[in-house]
Amino acid sequence: MNTVEARLKKRWFPILTERLTLREFAENDYDAIHAYASDIETIRYMEWGPNTPDMTRERLDLTLKDQTVWPRDEVNLAVEVVETAQLIGAVRLTLDGKGGADFGYCYGSAFWRNGYGYEAASALVATGFNVLNLHRMWATCDARNQGSIAVLEKIGMRREDTLRRNLKVRDGWRDTHIYALLAEERGA
Repeated sequence: MNTVEARLKKRWFPILTERLTLREFAENDYDAIHAYASDIETIRYMEWGPNTPDMTRERLDLTLKDQTVWPRDEVNLAVEVVETAQLIGAVRLTLDGKGGADFGYCYGSAFWRNGYGYEAASALVATGFNVLNLHRMWATCDARNQGSIAVLEKIGMRREDTLRRNLKVRDGWRDTHIYALLAEERGA
């Protein structure tokens, strides 16, 4: 087993930051998940939602089932504020099997503009490069989502492309920005 395979076999979470814990989901997270997953403002630029109670239940059940498997290529983590133990959103990291990974995130609109998105994304990128030894990480976002664009650019990612009208969501066709960062660019 090479070094990368060995690193991927170990659980690399929870991830702790100054204010946040990125951890696996638990059954008692349902109410907090449904609060943001059913909020129109929160899901405005997402491909999914707004969730009904049944949709949230189904998603949480699937996530809890997925968490029983290790190793796995896709990891979804709850984002919890340490001081209040309140779940405010989620992050996802999906390994491509070739030394790269894409990631995504969603936070309840009540928690925007507090630096949580930047803090969690920074921690996820640091884990990807420093712990998992990835060579490239990327993320996509709706081209209208200025908050997400700001987070991605603040963590040092650059826009590689824009896919025009590539995804149909609730309000019609959207453009999608693709952002990426290479390990050797990090901190440059």
